[in-house]
Amino acid sequence: MTENSTLDILKHAILLEKRGKAFYRTAANQSTNNDVKAFFETMAEEEVRHVKILSDQFKAFEETGKFKAPDTSEKGTISQNVLTPEVKARIAAADFEAAAISAAMLMEERAISLYAKRGNEAHDPEEKKLYRWLADWEKEHLEFLAAIDAELKERIWNDSGFWPF
Repeated sequence: MTENSTLDILKHAILLEKRGKAFYRTAANQSTNNDVKAFFETMAEEEVRHVKILSDQFKAFEETGKFKAPDTSEKGTISQNVLTPEVKARIAAADFEAAAISAAMLMEERAISLYAKRGNEAHDPEEKKLYRWLADWEKEHLEFLAAIDAELKERIWNDSGFWPF
């Protein structure tokens, strides 16, 4: 991969993360419930961390032509404690938040795809490690969002009395 295309991929990844941050911040600002607002703020902060990680890699690659070893001990801050049954219920009760979950899943899938593809194509072991680690981190986001989405669907089906059997 040429230096310019490597930098272009990093720029694209940074932009993707910045868009994610803006989306989650908007969702947080639109939410009327403090717990739901905190969930979206946590997601936004994770995107800020990703921007920082990718920006540091961009600078390192631009200066040295190499990726620096990422600190892969850093993990996400979203936990089951953040997604309590009460938070899930409040998201289910709010149309905007439910729509935001659906849109967020698409963003996370796009990030996973980009990072996984680049992780497989990379020749530099540090670059490969970086993108695989970021893909795994984004998969955690997607798993949390998918769990909420599945619960939302089940509640809607239950509330509507729609069960195919």
